[in-house]
Amino acid sequence: MLKIDDHDNAVIGEATIWRDHGRVEVLVYDGGQLLDNLVHDGMTPDEALEYIEYNIEGAYVGRSTPVIVWPIDKWGAGDE
Repeated sequence: MLKIDDHDNAVIGEATIWRDHGRVEVLVYDGGQLLDNLVHDGMTPDEALEYIEYNIEGAYVGRSTPVIVWPIDKWGAGDE
């Protein structure tokens, strides 16, 4: 399984997903913890979110590309 370097504390588990016409085991990361890690390393929250969206979520590095999950309120759900 592929890992996101220096973010082991954000791993919440493993998942079996369907990708590229087959089942594959991938690591699942907590997006909020990734964000916190990057802010702790000196980025602003907006910079950290942009970094995650472009450099991590936007990167396909093969069948074992990790999955990131976010709290539901990332998109404003539940604010009604």
